[in-house]
Amino acid sequence: MTTAYDPIDLSGTALANRIAMAPMTRSRAGGGLPDALTAEYYAQRASAGLIITEGIQPSAVGQGYPDTPGLHSAEQVAAWREVTDAVHRASGRIFAQLMHAGRIGHPTLLPGDLVNVGASPVPAKGQVYTHEGPLDFVTPRELTDAEIRATVGEFAAAARNAVEAGFDGVELHGANGYLIHQFLAPGSNHRTDEWGGPAENRIRFAVEAVKAVAAEIGAGRTAIRISPGNPYNDIHEPEPGPAYTALVAELEPLGLAYLHVTEVGEVRELTLALRKSFSGTFILNPGTEGPTGPGELTLVEDGVADLVAFGQLFLANPDLPARLRAGGPFNEPDPSTFFGGDAKGYTDYPAL
Repeated sequence: MTTAYDPIDLSGTALANRIAMAPMTRSRAGGGLPDALTAEYYAQRASAGLIITEGIQPSAVGQGYPDTPGLHSAEQVAAWREVTDAVHRASGRIFAQLMHAGRIGHPTLLPGDLVNVGASPVPAKGQVYTHEGPLDFVTPRELTDAEIRATVGEFAAAARNAVEAGFDGVELHGANGYLIHQFLAPGSNHRTDEWGGPAENRIRFAVEAVKAVAAEIGAGRTAIRISPGNPYNDIHEPEPGPAYTALVAELEPLGLAYLHVTEVGEVRELTLALRKSFSGTFILNPGTEGPTGPGELTLVEDGVADLVAFGQLFLANPDLPARLRAGGPFNEPDPSTFFGGDAKGYTDYPAL
């Protein structure tokens, strides 16, 4: 029987176990640059089979939150190289998550006269925290056809930068209400051109972005994260099944490194259908009442997933695989230190 502690080959990248560190925004990259503390944070967690980083914007306009890192300049590439080197010295494997926030964010977070963009000029309800305090989301400027294609190119360029920075691969963030998800969801995509309308058009942006990244760095180093039906960031997907079934059918022949599914709500039936239709490695961040915990390791044994992704538990327990194997004890995460700050709640959680 396969267990979460068994190794797995990820399209040529050898993983020591099947316990993944889920991507988590930490807002500690002043000026868009990771620093020595970032390198320490990820290196501490190198016993994960796979680390997936916090969301990294592929372009300046893709930023959605304060102090999040980018991968669109030479300075950022050099800074991330320090992080990947630290993880690799600790025998870890790390993928960069490329996240374009789209309509989520605020112009005060963007340089110059840039404004937030989206699939359609439909604002999200809610607010985003900025250095000026919480501000309402704005109505995004609808991307033109040419700008959509340019944005696809920005994902590919950022993926090339990621490889130059030493990452083992990249994960495109197609979940949680950010730009790719905004194209997938009918509530935020009101377009009538080839990028909107029926499911086969709404999946086009995701498919084209994945194909462009795979062409740039190889399909074996390319992955995508999705969260069907997830209402986060004011997303409306009343019937997610058809779009995500069509999306995975388009991605299946490409030979991607993995498909990463985040469950929110009663979607296990769809998860199992996507798992069945995707022959590659399947990572699951399962739907649970609280943070993903030790009980979810059985998902690997049951064949529901090849890897299980842990979020808050990994944030607070840098040596999580060892703690899971030992049955604990587990450090409790401190929510007051999740976003922004210094080493407190970042690199000071003790190992066993």
